[in-house]
Amino acid sequence: MGKIIDGKAIAAEIRSEVKESVAALKSVGVTPGLAVILAGDDAASQIYVKNKAKACDEAGIYSEVVRLPGDVDERRLLETVEILNRRDDIHGILVQLPLPKHINEKTVIEKISKEKDVDAFSFENVGRIMTGHGAFLPCTPAGVIELLERSGVEIEGKNCVVVGRSDIVGKPLAMMLLSKNGTVEVCHSKTEDLAEHTKRADILAVAIGKPKFISADMVKDGAVVIDVGINRDENGKVCGDVDFERVLPKCSLITPVPGGVGPMTVAMLLKNTLAAAQMRNGTGEN
Repeated sequence: MGKIIDGKAIAAEIRSEVKESVAALKSVGVTPGLAVILAGDDAASQIYVKNKAKACDEAGIYSEVVRLPGDVDERRLLETVEILNRRDDIHGILVQLPLPKHINEKTVIEKISKEKDVDAFSFENVGRIMTGHGAFLPCTPAGVIELLERSGVEIEGKNCVVVGRSDIVGKPLAMMLLSKNGTVEVCHSKTEDLAEHTKRADILAVAIGKPKFISADMVKDGAVVIDVGINRDENGKVCGDVDFERVLPKCSLITPVPGGVGPMTVAMLLKNTLAAAQMRNGTGEN
C-alpha cells in the first residue's frame, strides 16, 4: 500500500518557515509586499485571490488586491503593472490568470519587472530556469520539488516522466527535475503508447487535466506518483489526473487531490515573495 504525501502538512511547514523569515525582515524595517491584479469577476479567480490574501496575512506579508473590471483595456492594465513596478513597498506582482479574452496575457506578464515576477512566468525568468539560475521558480513545479525532497525522495539518477507540457507546469517541472540530475522524459497528448513510457517512471508527475486518466496498469510498482491535476469526476467530486484509489496500492508514495500539490502552490508564492523582498533589501541572492 502506497504512502500518501500530505501536501497540507508540508505546505504548513513552509509557511511557518516563511513567517519566521518575514518577522526577521520586519525587524530591520522591511515588510514584504505582494500585489495581485484581478481583472473581471471569474468565480474561481476570486477564490484563489482570497486564499492568497489570507495566506499572506498569516505569514505577515502585506498584500494588496488591485481589482479591475472585466472590460478593462490592455493599456490601462499595463499602466497598472508599471505603477506597481515603481512602488518600493511592493516586492512581488502577480496577475491572476486567466485574463479577459481581449487581453494578451504574455504582453501583460512581460510588463512585470523580473525582480517582482514571483510567478516566474516572464520569458527572462523562464530562460533563467532553463539554465538553472532562476531568481524565482514557478510556484506549482517548485512545490512538486519541495514535496519530493521533504518526503525523502531521491531525484538524482531516477527515471522521471512528466505527463503534460504546459508552460506553467510541465515544461518547467521537467527542467527542475533535470537540474536535480533526474533522467527526464516529457509525454503529451501526441505521445504514442503512453503507458509504455509511464510504466518506466520511478517518479511520475501528471498534469494533463483529464480526470483519473492514469490507471494502475500505467504505473510501475513502487513508483512515486505526483498528481498535479484538479478536475471533477462524473459525480462532481474533486479528483486528480490519477485514478487515486486504484493506483494507491501499487505505488510507494502518492499525492492526493485535494490536499497534495494544491496547498504547495500558495506556500511557494509566499516563499518567492519573501525572496523578492530579501533581494531588494540585499539579504538574498539575485
